[in-house]
Amino acid sequence: MALELRSLTGEEISDLGKQGCSCDDWSKVRVAEGFMPERVRATHFSGDVQLGVFKKEVAFCGGVSKPVGISNATIHNCRIGNNVYINQVKSYIANYVIADDVVVENVDLLAVESESSFGNGTEVAVINEAGGREIPIYDHLSAQLAYIIALYRNRPKVIEKLCGMIGEYTKSVRSSMGFIGAGVKLLNCRIIKNVKVGPAAVIEAVNRLENGSVNSCAEDSVYIGSGVFAEDFIACSGSNITDGVIISKCFVGQGTKLAKQYSAENSVFFANCGGFHGEACSIFAGPYTVTHHKSTLLIAGLFSFLNAGSGTNQSNHMYKLGPVHQGIVERGSKTASDSYMLWPMKVGAFTVVMGRHYRNSDTSDLPFSYLIEHEDESILAPGVNLRSVGMVRDARKWPKRDKRKDSNKLDLINFKLLSPYTIQKMLNGCEILANLKATSGETSEHFTYHSVKIPNASLERGIKLYRNGIDKFLGNCLIRRLKGKTFKSVDELRESLKAETEAGPGKWVDLAGMFAPEQKVHKLLDEIEGGLLGSLEQVTEAFNSIHEEYAAFEWAWAVNVLQRGVGKTIERIGPADIIEIAKRWKTAVVELDGMLESDAKKEFTALAQTGYGIDGGAADRQADFAQVRGAFEENGFVSDIEKHIEEKTKLGDELIGQMEKLL
Repeated sequence: MALELRSLTGEEISDLGKQGCSCDDWSKVRVAEGFMPERVRATHFSGDVQLGVFKKEVAFCGGVSKPVGISNATIHNCRIGNNVYINQVKSYIANYVIADDVVVENVDLLAVESESSFGNGTEVAVINEAGGREIPIYDHLSAQLAYIIALYRNRPKVIEKLCGMIGEYTKSVRSSMGFIGAGVKLLNCRIIKNVKVGPAAVIEAVNRLENGSVNSCAEDSVYIGSGVFAEDFIACSGSNITDGVIISKCFVGQGTKLAKQYSAENSVFFANCGGFHGEACSIFAGPYTVTHHKSTLLIAGLFSFLNAGSGTNQSNHMYKLGPVHQGIVERGSKTASDSYMLWPMKVGAFTVVMGRHYRNSDTSDLPFSYLIEHEDESILAPGVNLRSVGMVRDARKWPKRDKRKDSNKLDLINFKLLSPYTIQKMLNGCEILANLKATSGETSEHFTYHSVKIPNASLERGIKLYRNGIDKFLGNCLIRRLKGKTFKSVDELRESLKAETEAGPGKWVDLAGMFAPEQKVHKLLDEIEGGLLGSLEQVTEAFNSIHEEYAAFEWAWAVNVLQRGVGKTIERIGPADIIEIAKRWKTAVVELDGMLESDAKKEFTALAQTGYGIDGGAADRQADFAQVRGAFEENGFVSDIEKHIEEKTKLGDELIGQMEKLL
């Protein structure tokens, strides 16, 4: 907003006075060439003021159009750009740079008092309500950086360095002047104090915004709507906060929506989260954490890709040393209505939690499970969520529901359902279940593991489901690796199977949405600690590099597991081994997809038709159901499963045929 400015002429000052304007010192008011004094009425100026050119008209709701300019306001120490509309400011606007084409109508107060960092540097006490995992939020905070700061407290020098970098950024944005970006609309608001607003944001009918940054952009604007109270906050591009939401010390990530009286404090919400009706306290909400219902409390926990059912609740203290306990719910989990978990507790990835659980369990190495309450006991059914159509539906919808339009996406997200992270847990799960069976005896009715009970039949089924999942993943990796390639010799095949990196094998971690080999994460932390990564930009680039190399790391991990599985190194693996892997893969795909199809079919049984054809008989019920829900055979998801089986079978047969030529 660079303006060539001049002083007001005597005639202009006289005209402004006739139009009800006043000023403590007109010599401190400077205007752009082409300034039209007739567009400024009933306004008092004080301090240093700059005014642009007001020539256009601005459109309002309902087809109403008004000329730009300033009226019925008090303006103190402000720089106002071209074609700005300001009207009905009840108190005053003070210490703001207001860019071109901004609309401010019916606002009580818009001011910056003293210096402000606009929410940057606010420490948010996540995961542990008693403290110790504080994240200093800032404009460009990613889920990955926040994860390291909150959860790697065993590396105090790393945390010190990262917090120092954020502290330097916070100093760089401190200012006694606020900023309202181009095209912003502030409508019918009460108090806005110490708030920085990016371009194209719409803020209307809010009650109070204080000490915050609204990081809107033209690509993906922010909307903050009626009745909102927000203090010590940062709202990222594409976020939507409305309907009486109350937030304090919160980071609201890109594409996140908070609405319908949701309240949150000391919490961070990353990409595409959704909070409605309920409450959050000291949570780390990784991407796609969603809670829709009243009386749902998320407290003192780490979540991502979570779907929280109505009445979901947790406890984080036992009336001894205060709220010192915390919970970890790994990615993709769901909680049923009125579920309860007593922290400390760790829930494995893609687990469905049903009922109330009063024991401090750890099921992190038994993913894709059902955790069920029965007679005050926690019962675990390992692996059964692998056959759930709902779980697969969730995995497919997440990428489609990425609402981020900003070209600069802060959070790195890997949507894969099966990955080295989850498959390693399945491998661990198989070993755990086999050891339980060996130590407790095959005649045991149930087995106990980390305070949960596993029925004998569930244990056997869990091993089979995990093996299917492992075979499916390894086969997927192998087919992707060899697809479209032809081999004239076994040596060419073996060369193609070699990994490009040594970093993939070993443990993997989920950095709040991003999968990474633990080895690479530790190397990154070492580089931060040693000063090789000395800026936030460099740290961000390091995360990006790991994320972009996922495919290479994944294959390095998979080929290592394949070698152990066949008992041969790459140099000795032959076509017969590939054929055996492909056959196991085909079997796993067909069996798992068949289970999904059977699970989907339950949604079309006579029981599912209860409540349809309300005033008729069986024929009316079936006809009504068919009109509303459609036929099983015509369901899009069912068709996708059948197509998937056909396509994968064809791929497997092609690979087997190619390997047979090398025998």
